Order: sequence, then structure tokens, then C-alpha cells
Amino acid sequence: MGESDRSHPVRMCVGCRSRAAQSDLVRLVDDGGVVTPDTTGHLPGRGAYLHPDPRCWQSAERRRVWPRAFRTTGRLDTSRVTAFFAEESRWSGAR
Repeated sequence: MGESDRSHPVRMCVGCRSRAAQSDLVRLVDDGGVVTPDTTGHLPGRGAYLHPDPRCWQSAERRRVWPRAFRTTGRLDTSRVTAFFAEESRWSGAR
């Protein structure tokens, strides 16, 4: 691993489970039971990362990854992320 490889954090997408540069992923946080996109990367709390691709979102939803990703029990409200990806898919292409 070269010096330049260490300068960029790598995270795993919870949708497709592939590794990517943190800057290429959208950070999501559990905001009191509501999964919220953290586009600034500065919201407090445990984060989970997802490609800005509706296919990764659908995969994460289908596999019900949220309780495991945020280390919590019970269902989480994902409506904010659903709205984010509905808006995102209009102006950006898939991965």
C-alpha cells in the first residue's frame, strides 16, 4: 500500500458491500430513529456508507441492513433517505 493509498479513507457500501473511497459514498446517520443523509459528513453519531446509486439503496433496503449498520434494534424510518435517492437519481447517473 503506497503513501497515497493511506491518505483517503476507504469505507464499505452497505448496499453492494464493495469498498470505495469515503468521498465516493454518501454517509447516513441514525438521527433518533430516522436514517438521515449526512451530505456534509459532520452530523454526530454512527455512520453507514452507501454509493449514491439507487441500486445500492434498493439492495440495502431489501437486505434490511439498518439495525445492523447502526447497531440498534427495531425498525428505523428511512423516508429521508428514500426522498434523497429519489431526488439524486434525477440529476446523477448510476455508478
